Amino acid sequence: MIPIITFLLVVLISAIIVRIGAVALEMTGLSKDVAAFQAQSAFSGVGFTTSESEYVVSHPVRRRIIRILMLLGSAGITSAIATLVLSFTGITREQAGQRIIILILGLIILYLFFRSKYIERVMRKIIRRVLSRVAPSLRVLDYSQLLGITKGYSIAQIKVKKTGWLANRSLRELQLDKEGILVLGIYRKVEGREVYIGAPHGDTVILPGDVVILYGPEEVLSKLSKRIKGARGEKEHEEAVEMAKLRRMQEEREAGISV
Repeated sequence: MIPIITFLLVVLISAIIVRIGAVALEMTGLSKDVAAFQAQSAFSGVGFTTSESEYVVSHPVRRRIIRILMLLGSAGITSAIATLVLSFTGITREQAGQRIIILILGLIILYLFFRSKYIERVMRKIIRRVLSRVAPSLRVLDYSQLLGITKGYSIAQIKVKKTGWLANRSLRELQLDKEGILVLGIYRKVEGREVYIGAPHGDTVILPGDVVILYGPEEVLSKLSKRIKGARGEKEHEEAVEMAKLRRMQEEREAGISV
């Protein structure tokens, strides 16, 4: 009987570890469903290849969580199998039948326990509170995900040339926002040293030699970096504005926003 109880304890501890791993991944910015799936995959050693998996392997904190789950999972699964085998070694058929019934009942109880919404809320609250104290580094924002880097948007830096469309013009005059582009900052050489202008306002003039940090659709940023002064540059700007309007309408439609 002791091996059966030990096996059920191993299953209980394994489920708690997976729940802790899921909450830890969630605290790094993953959604609840994705975090739970990735934690379960890592612990069981299945290793599903999904788009969400890229977020895990490219994120140092998440990668460390997954590594710990894989290590504990290999030990937990091995222990569970070994304990289960010992439970049915050297016993009679009648004893085996009794242990199977106890095993099934124990697994059903554990399943119902972890399926309980109330138990889940309590556990998540406790786990979050403990992890926030013992591992504050978990609260790391994944900027690539937050900024939609995988959704066609990107952050780029453009060094402004004298012949570039951006040179010697204010942000208000350029109207980059109409193209769907935000200016995050500007690096500028002043008397031999580099200064940074964060969140520049509309009157800020972009000078030749500036390095401008921009956020927007990747394709638009790529074209902007090659845009030159003159009528051709203005035409490209107008075309980009029209494309931005269509893109905004499509995004709002996909998001269920009336247009």
